[in-house]
Amino acid sequence: MSEKETFKKELDERTKEVEALIEAYLPQEKGDQKTILEAMNYSVRAGGKRLRPLFMQETCRLFTGTVLDTVKPFMAAVEMIHTSSLVHDDLPCMDDDMMRRGKASTWAEYGEDIGVLAGDALMMYAMETAAKAFDAAQDQEEMARVGQAMGILARKTGVYGMIGGQTVDVELAGGPIPKDKLQFIYRLKTGALIEASMLIGAILGGAADQDCRIVEELAAKIGMAFQIRDDILDVEGSQNATGKPVGSDAKNKKTTYVTLEGLDKAKKEAERLSREAAADLDKLGSNEFLESLIGFLAGREK
Repeated sequence: MSEKETFKKELDERTKEVEALIEAYLPQEKGDQKTILEAMNYSVRAGGKRLRPLFMQETCRLFTGTVLDTVKPFMAAVEMIHTSSLVHDDLPCMDDDMMRRGKASTWAEYGEDIGVLAGDALMMYAMETAAKAFDAAQDQEEMARVGQAMGILARKTGVYGMIGGQTVDVELAGGPIPKDKLQFIYRLKTGALIEASMLIGAILGGAADQDCRIVEELAAKIGMAFQIRDDILDVEGSQNATGKPVGSDAKNKKTTYVTLEGLDKAKKEAERLSREAAADLDKLGSNEFLESLIGFLAGREK
């Protein structure tokens, strides 16, 4: 078995473990508000590569050699937040996409009103889920780390993170976007949750402040590489890989890294950022799976 095949097999196994972990934290579909619970679970169960919880898990493992119980609720929470952003992205007032991950998008399945509520509900339920980490903390030091992680998750999700980036994206939609503004959008809209994932993994794993700063910097590079690669896949990928029609960015007249710089330069930039992130990772220690995951990110399958 080749090195690539070995990694893919390990990635599949770890992704299945993450899927099971997330499933365990999903709400039960009962009560008078059953519809919103079903819509929330439908959205999360639509799938995805679960990269954010994987990054959180492996960053914690980098510093501890294991996955702490305090990390697990945050792994589920960050995927719920990511999913909530996709639910809102697909709405008619945003990207107006009826497909997500090969299935009907949440609003297309449940209606626009429930789609809005499902995105809102997932974001709030994510914070409720993350707070369960307090119950898993073994001592006051772990409790303090959980509190710090809660603050990071909220900040990287909100107006200084994902939602802030989305706001600028919406305001500039339909027209030309300067490169500096596009980088701002990517850094917040996409990168912030990846930064949150890796930084929370490091903090809960007891990493030193200096190491946490390195983690945040390399995560920012990973986030930018991931979004640029996503732009590339929208041009030359397939619906099987992306889960939605190829060319949706062009349909929505969106400025992307590809429209600004071209395919070749976009590919080179994604590769450069991934190499630099891997070099930063070497400063922190050895985690072969995490290093392979960063490389996989730069050259995701079409």
